Amino acid sequence: MSLTARVAKAAEIALAGRKHVTFLDVVTGLRWLHTRHVDTWRQGRAATLSELAAVDDERMVQAAALLRDWARAQGLRPAAVPYVSGSRDRRELRFTREGDQEAFRTHWLSPDLSEARVRQLTAEKVPDLVVVVPQKAWTCADCGETGPYLIMEEDRPHCLTCTDLDHLVLLPAGNATLSRRAKKESTLSAVVVEFNRRRKIYQRVGVLVEEAALALAEEQCLADEEVRLRRRDRDRERRDHQDVEYQARMAAEITRLFPGCPAGRAEEIALHAARRGSGRVGRTAAAKVLDENAITLAVVASVRHLDTDYDTLLMQGVPRMVARERIREKIEAKLASWR
Repeated sequence: MSLTARVAKAAEIALAGRKHVTFLDVVTGLRWLHTRHVDTWRQGRAATLSELAAVDDERMVQAAALLRDWARAQGLRPAAVPYVSGSRDRRELRFTREGDQEAFRTHWLSPDLSEARVRQLTAEKVPDLVVVVPQKAWTCADCGETGPYLIMEEDRPHCLTCTDLDHLVLLPAGNATLSRRAKKESTLSAVVVEFNRRRKIYQRVGVLVEEAALALAEEQCLADEEVRLRRRDRDRERRDHQDVEYQARMAAEITRLFPGCPAGRAEEIALHAARRGSGRVGRTAAAKVLDENAITLAVVASVRHLDTDYDTLLMQGVPRMVARERIREKIEAKLASWR
């Protein structure tokens, strides 16, 4: 597939899901960058985005131009959005080493978006300061000491004392309402993230806030606990209903692509693949717009585990890729019979 077609495909998936497209949507959709690379760049731990990418500056520029041409053809409207790092110096982020950065910062908006949503997307936002739990030994660029957290400033790691953040206390993640209120009441705050090696992403572990702000937020939460519990129950019912509708659409799409697949099996595959919080293929952006490749992957996964001896091979110590090769013909035969 040509780069033009690949850019268009990545952009279409992003547009269907959010009604706007960014350059970051495209480069992560092309798998030139993982979201963890984008996180590292946003934290101010890389001079440019391109130095983390699997391609060079020239290829990045080409992709931005192709996105622009595709977006104009779709009738999308451009909006320039600033990109600022989460480092202490709040510097402007660069996508490539040289050249104009405007094409990379342009967000392409659907004409179907409401004006309120457009204002929200294009408003200049100051990102959260991002403090990182280090993965290896480090020293502060100013004082030479170390600590449990670091924050970037002028492309170098600094401790909380040298960046005037050491008076803040950690509020662990887990209570979204308390975290939101504590941040709101705190004059100065910073999000704390840690790299999850298994999932290969940066995960939020808490927020640093002023102690007085945390105490005030706790009082506010106690005052409306009952109201929030009722609202949470209503939200859960709404999400469950949305999942049922989505799973039904996925089952129908499985039946369309594989008419020979029993109806009960199609529903079973959709229920398994699209379960909320599972991290499975059915929860991906591509699957949510019923992308044919994503739906096929969900069907293949079901056949692999239920219609072959794949799991037995794994338990016997057969390497995963070797086991997949051994069962490949069985999977292809089953898919062919369902088609």
